[in-house]
Formats: sequence, C-alpha cells, structure tokens
Amino acid sequence: MRFDIITVLPGLLESPFAHSILQRAQKKGLTEIVVHNLRDYATNKQKSVDDYPYGGGSGMVMSIEPFAACIEKLKSERDYDEVIFMSPDGELLNQSIANHLSSKENIIILCGHYKGIDQRIRDLFVTREISIGDYVLSGGELPAAVLVDSIVRLIPGVLSDETSALSDSFQGDLLDAPIYTRPADWKGHKVPEILLSGNPVKINEWRDDQALERTRNRRPDLLKD
Repeated sequence: MRFDIITVLPGLLESPFAHSILQRAQKKGLTEIVVHNLRDYATNKQKSVDDYPYGGGSGMVMSIEPFAACIEKLKSERDYDEVIFMSPDGELLNQSIANHLSSKENIIILCGHYKGIDQRIRDLFVTREISIGDYVLSGGELPAAVLVDSIVRLIPGVLSDETSALSDSFQGDLLDAPIYTRPADWKGHKVPEILLSGNPVKINEWRDDQALERTRNRRPDLLKD
C-alpha cells in the first residue's frame, strides 16, 4: 500500500514515519510512504504556494497550481483509489473509515496550511475529506500522520500479532476491556481473578461485559444504534 503526502512542510512528517510500527511496516515492504514538498511544484522564483484571498479577508490561501501539478504528475505514474484532504470540516475519522481505507492500494493525502486551500482543489481533485476532530490545527501534517498510522496498523503482516488490531477499541463499536500484566498483585492492587483462571470462555465473557460497561459509561453515543 502506498501513501503520497503533499505538504509545504515535509520536515514535520519525518519523525512520525521513522519510528515504531510505521517504520517496521516500510522496512517489511508492506507500505510505502512518500512525502512531496509542495514548493517543488511552484513556478515562481520565490517558490511561494499561497496568495491573498479573493474578496478580501485575513490570512493566505494555498494556490491551485502547485497542488494540481503534483497530483497530475502522481496520477500519470499510477492509479489512485482516493485523494484525501485533511480538513476540520471533513467527515470525522473513525475505526470504520480506517478499516475501509486499509483495503486500498494507493492514496494521496493533501495537507492544507495557512487559511486553507483554493476551493477548486477540493472540487476538482479531492475524493474524500477527513477530520481528526472538531478543532483547528496549524496544518494538515499531524492529521495526515494520524490517518496513515490508523490505516497501516491494519495491513496484514504489520503487527506481529494480527489479532491485536481486531480487539482494539472501536472495533465492533465498543471500547476495549481493561487489560493487565505482571505482577498479579501490586501493593495489594490485584488483577481480577477471572484473568488468572485459565478459562478462555469465561475470560472472553468477562471482557465482553467489561467492554460493554466501559462503553456505556464513557462513550454512550457509540451504543445509540
């Protein structure tokens, strides 16, 4: 699976993709993450990629030409399943979206900056807009890293235990049950006896009950359907 990320600040994405699971996924050849500097596609001497908004107003708007040039070049080299724009007014990222996108082959992700991007980019090129929350960040780089991480960990072979991702919170619209490890007794705070019983049926029943109870208490909105 390949991700092409278009950004005006590629340095912001160096660390997220150079460590842990994302790094291992790339070394295994299970995913390819390519970051493109938008300024490389600017045609003016200053390599600027923004301009003043028509109609007045504060802030600068990212221009259509550099994005169009980069997207068209990429599309000339391969087919893409999605061109995603990270935007606070996009659909809210959830596990179902991550699951769906993990089955794709090639995805382009656009990172906005400044006041935003020219609407024509969204109208002509973008197939999907995704938000990671109801708040505004300085740019789309961190949301892009979040999106890629949520997808890559679902690709078969990325996690050493592939069943781990299937039991994560939000899989099945429930939060995960409480989890414990050694020691079984820490200063009088003990692991629930059922987890030490060795009875997988009873343990799974306990986990299901705990997941439902935790979801009911913390995220009742997930149970509304």
